[in-house]
Amino acid sequence: MHDQQETMLTELMSIDFAIIELNLYLDTHPNDQRAIEMYNMNVQKSKQIREQYEMLFGPLTARYSTSKKSWQWISNPWPWNKNFMNRIEG
Repeated sequence: MHDQQETMLTELMSIDFAIIELNLYLDTHPNDQRAIEMYNMNVQKSKQIREQYEMLFGPLTARYSTSKKSWQWISNPWPWNKNFMNRIEG
C-alpha cells in the first residue's frame, strides 16, 4: 500500500469516527450550533477525501462507488488485510 493511500485512509477513518461521535452527541444536544457546524464540516471533508481517494486508488465500498473499466472493488486490500497498527506503533 502506498504511503499516500494509507495516510488518506487513516485520515478518513479519523474523520468518519468524529462524524459518528458528533452524531451521537447531537442526538442528546440537538441545538448545539458549534457541534452542528463541526458535524457539517467533517461530513464535507469526508466526502472530499473519499472522492479524492477513489479517483486515485479505486472504490472504498461497493455500495456507493462506481467502476470505470473493470470491477475495481476487489482490487484493493480488504479492511482486515490492512495493517494500521504498524503505522500507529511505529
